Amino acid sequence: MGAWLRKKAVEEENPDDVPTNQISAVSIAAIIAEADGETSPSEGTEAAEAASKPDVESTTTGPADLEQALADRQALIQLCLYALDRARSGGVVERLEHGLAGIGVRALRPDGERFDPAVHEAGGAVATEDPALEGLVAETEVVGFADHDRVLRAPIVIVYAKKAQ
Repeated sequence: MGAWLRKKAVEEENPDDVPTNQISAVSIAAIIAEADGETSPSEGTEAAEAASKPDVESTTTGPADLEQALADRQALIQLCLYALDRARSGGVVERLEHGLAGIGVRALRPDGERFDPAVHEAGGAVATEDPALEGLVAETEVVGFADHDRVLRAPIVIVYAKKAQ
């Protein structure tokens, strides 16, 4: 009876639910690396050979397609950040951050680092009598994100400040 159920489930699969004309992950990685100027001629050849062997035919053909792919990537990153801000489950947050890290977007949690107004946004201060802590980030209120070296959103932090006498 179990085999019958599996067969029935396969037969009832909606063909509209099966993705078509997808760009393989290898192709996307090669496109992004090329746009970032990170491939050497031999690496580009290897990536092109790998991209020519995907299970599903690639639809990328030129600069306009590259621009569209990069715009789509940015839109998806922004959507993931929006979802992260609203996620209530630690597991969901972890999964989204792991997925973003896989494409070069990393979370910025500068706890314990020296406060730098160029890359951190001060959200408040906490008093300390320890001069060694003064100017260090005590806590990250809102996680920041960077796409490779470009800051997408600065982390909002609480900074240790000298206790008023």
